[in-house]
Amino acid sequence: MSGHLLLMFSLLLLILESELKVFCSKNILSILGFSCIIAVIALLALGLTQNKALPENVKGSSLWPAEKENDTGVVTQIEECKLKGPGISSFAKKLNEIHVYMTACMERARKVIPSIQHTETPVYLGATAGMRLLRMENKQMADKILTVVASSISKYPFDFQGARIISGQEEGAYGWITVNYLLGKFTQKLSWFNLKPSKDDTQETYGALDLGGASTQITFVPRNETTESPDNNLYFRLYGKNYNVYTHSFLCYGKDQALFQKLALGLQGTNGIIREPCFHSGYRRKMSVFNEGFCTKRYELNSSFYPLFDVDIHGTGRFQQCQQSIIQLFNTSYCPYSSCSFNGVFLPPLQGQFGAFSAFYYVMEFFNFTSQESTSVEKLTEKLEEFCAQRWEEVEKNFDDVKEKYLSEYCFSGTYILVLLLNGYHFTAESWKNIHFMNKVRSTSVGWTLGYMLNLTNKIPAEQPLSAPLPHSTYVFLMVLFSLILLAVIIVGIVVFHKPSYLWKDVV
Repeated sequence: MSGHLLLMFSLLLLILESELKVFCSKNILSILGFSCIIAVIALLALGLTQNKALPENVKGSSLWPAEKENDTGVVTQIEECKLKGPGISSFAKKLNEIHVYMTACMERARKVIPSIQHTETPVYLGATAGMRLLRMENKQMADKILTVVASSISKYPFDFQGARIISGQEEGAYGWITVNYLLGKFTQKLSWFNLKPSKDDTQETYGALDLGGASTQITFVPRNETTESPDNNLYFRLYGKNYNVYTHSFLCYGKDQALFQKLALGLQGTNGIIREPCFHSGYRRKMSVFNEGFCTKRYELNSSFYPLFDVDIHGTGRFQQCQQSIIQLFNTSYCPYSSCSFNGVFLPPLQGQFGAFSAFYYVMEFFNFTSQESTSVEKLTEKLEEFCAQRWEEVEKNFDDVKEKYLSEYCFSGTYILVLLLNGYHFTAESWKNIHFMNKVRSTSVGWTLGYMLNLTNKIPAEQPLSAPLPHSTYVFLMVLFSLILLAVIIVGIVVFHKPSYLWKDVV
């Protein structure tokens, strides 16, 4: 019985195959013609929709072309010039030297930028915490410095847009914008299998950790949008998405001013000589403490040596003592909110990944702790204990290419960063892995300056820029696919036309 069924099934297949051959042979020209028309229509439709002219997005008075890299108009850095020496706030008593200070980088800009573009190239100068401190102490002097700086830059053939002191909130916000802009977190990604992203297809932004000489900033998008401290909230609409951002800038808690605070605190109850555990054993140095101004004022009345400016520092190189003395700079005993960082400042629970840049990166780079694989609280603590315990003579010998000012302070700076992140911002040994120490992304420096420039030149649209319907890779793939289909149809048509017997010679 089974043999008969198999035979009948085989005969049915032969009949179907024969009828299919008959149908194809009789309608081959219609099939080829239809296939050819479909392939041509698909190619034309792809070409016209993908390459149609896109309207430009407008934000303020500036146009933002949508056809740039990844359809987001990504700005990239082509040159970097770092001014040698301290910031402009240090020129309060030597205003006549500012022009020489600015010359190297301004001349470099004149050479790099094509001369035909000089007059249309905008130049901005933003001053940060050092100048904020100076303005609090001596507003007239701060204004004089900005006037001299503006005069110096105006001598060059660029479109100078002015010099101003930015607020701590702005500094934090611009750093956050830079990190996420360079990481591509503001724009939605398309793929072959997701040609039109849904409203939920958004990328979680990075937080930003910035450490300078006079201040430190923390900025991120908290999980809970309701805030207990409106002064710490900023609202952005970027690329069609709303962002409720927490930010705070701690003036006097940059690494340089924190060191002055620590020394002023350490001077209390001494005979004028500070035995400093954050400096290497065998290291000697005279430093000014109380004439550093605003940040050390709270320690002046408690010191029997005020107004003694220069103090003798004798390093002892003891990490544990160094760490404990730095912790004293952070008052965590008082919090009027549900959660705080330090000094009674509101801090919502940390959320997501963080990019840590500026001095965070430079100090961690010295200790070779910038990669995700190598860094952890335990390993960094061990490294700092080992480094701080070395005698100054040994450190000088091992790092003879590093300037003494920076080399002598790495023990303090590294320990300060550890304390700031753990005790100040309340990262833990577990959440430490969410911190990414970064200096450049896609060959562009990470810092507040790019965000500042993007904001002033209206280079970040409020709405998502209109873009081509398909990613470039998908477009190329489909064009090649339909071209091959069209080519195959033409070849088959040519064969049929010249040797039609190939198709119906087997047809009964």
